[in-house]
Amino acid sequence: MTRFRHFIIHKPYGYLSQFIYELKRKKKLLGELHDFPERTMAIGRLDEDSEGLLLLTTDGKMSEMVRSKKVDKEYYVQVDGIITQEAIDKMKMGVEIGFNGTKYMTKSCQSFIVTDVPAFGARGKKIRDERHGPTSWASITVSEGKFRQVRKMTAAVGFPTLRLIRVRIGNIYLNDLQAGEVIEVSDFQLNE
Repeated sequence: MTRFRHFIIHKPYGYLSQFIYELKRKKKLLGELHDFPERTMAIGRLDEDSEGLLLLTTDGKMSEMVRSKKVDKEYYVQVDGIITQEAIDKMKMGVEIGFNGTKYMTKSCQSFIVTDVPAFGARGKKIRDERHGPTSWASITVSEGKFRQVRKMTAAVGFPTLRLIRVRIGNIYLNDLQAGEVIEVSDFQLNE
């Protein structure tokens, strides 16, 4: 019987959520963070400029389960400006974003203003100079995962995302895992 392997990682800023990149430009890939076994795949993705919790597995069925709409994903987003409760409420109800050249209404979600921001550490690239105005943080929990959806949601309510960190998948939390850190686990306990 095949023994599958599972990993929890904190994907740093500037890495692609993949192991092979065929285009000519040099990109940082997940395989540079750890000696993963053959056939390891990322479950879902985080954009190159997004950070945080990423699950990896050698089990394709596990990958399908985690990507399903039954498993919530929570993100902490640092936005341009001081986000308002009105903007949070709009995102909770669903907002219209562009997806594949058409308009898409996001499903209702959980969202709140984050006042006690965890010590995530500095990002690999400076976000911007403080002279450009204040920033604030919000939590957004979605069960769907359209391309760059969370970034599009904050932009739709007037607060563009400056930094995005996934902090939870189901009941697996980023906690104090440092950027680039990898932990091997025997299984993903995803029950809510």
